[in-house]
Amino acid sequence: MAGRRRKKSKLLPEAIKDDRIVAKSGQSDDQHPELELPTELLELILSQLTLRDNIRASAVCKKWFAAATSVRMADKPPWIMFFPKFGDLYEFYDPSQRKSYWLELPELNGSRICYAKDGWLLFYKPRTKRIFFFCPYTRELVKLPRLELTYQVVAFSAAPTSSSCIAFTVKHVSPTVVAVSTCRPGETEWTTVNYQNRLPFVSSIWNKLVFCNGLFYCLSVTGWLGVYDPDKSTWGIHAVPPPRCFFVKNWWKGKFMAEHNGDIFVIYTCSVVNPVTYKLDQVNKMWVEMESLGGMTLFANFLSSYAKTDLLGMMRNNIYFSKVRFYGKRCVSYSLASGRYYPRKQCYDWGEQDPFESIWIEPPKDLSIFL
Repeated sequence: MAGRRRKKSKLLPEAIKDDRIVAKSGQSDDQHPELELPTELLELILSQLTLRDNIRASAVCKKWFAAATSVRMADKPPWIMFFPKFGDLYEFYDPSQRKSYWLELPELNGSRICYAKDGWLLFYKPRTKRIFFFCPYTRELVKLPRLELTYQVVAFSAAPTSSSCIAFTVKHVSPTVVAVSTCRPGETEWTTVNYQNRLPFVSSIWNKLVFCNGLFYCLSVTGWLGVYDPDKSTWGIHAVPPPRCFFVKNWWKGKFMAEHNGDIFVIYTCSVVNPVTYKLDQVNKMWVEMESLGGMTLFANFLSSYAKTDLLGMMRNNIYFSKVRFYGKRCVSYSLASGRYYPRKQCYDWGEQDPFESIWIEPPKDLSIFL
């Protein structure tokens, strides 16, 4: 009898915890109207959640399901923009739909892609030394003063229409001295300042740049991380040992760097070992190898990479590379969960790929602009 009474007690519709009544799962909210939040307040709270937490919250009850789905915002993956060797016809590939779109962009003739962010591209014309921003969807063009770019990479912090936009590049003058050049849209010349390094820093087209939490981070070919603060005009080398990588051919080329919500990620690849992803631990000053992406998706490219957390479907927990196989039917990706590339046997030596043949870019809002 005691056992039966204990069993019945578990079926009670309510449990008293901390002097509060907590409704059991499946019980109607109408029985406890005093526990209900106003719909407007509930939607406001749920709208602040990530996609993953939004989906979890929608399982609480019918009211929460309706509120969660009404404010649910799934992110869209970036597209790949391919640069033709000849002509002015550019391909834009949507990896989620596996579909290509085309635009004629004669404005880009003779230019080289440098960086992408917020739907804008940064280009360099070697013949004229002209650097300019360009939005392929609106055809807007914003010029910067001329600057000779040799073996260094260049990035920017925000769209050129933003007051916080600043372009940045760094090159080494000697192993212990670097020259940092910056420029904002509307300025008539670049500002260049030399900085002394405590640790050796080498500039190269294989260096990686990201803008994160108001700072430019530059990962050199030797694995050291340089940091530039545009507000304070300071430069320094982080005392963070380089990530443990592959001591094989071109390990220093086949790497990618992305940022998301204040975190920095580095992906190391080569043709004989599966990709390895690291996250920068700012507190302990070390790179931590990631066994899982935790629902995040990385889009790797030599010049600029993306990290997305609110994607739906099979794209989550994967690393996508800016290369398409089988006549546009499949974007090359790597799954950390299954430990292999898709499609199979796509273990490229990414360090041998052309760094200027493609780039990830935010998708357009209007598809009617395409041919």
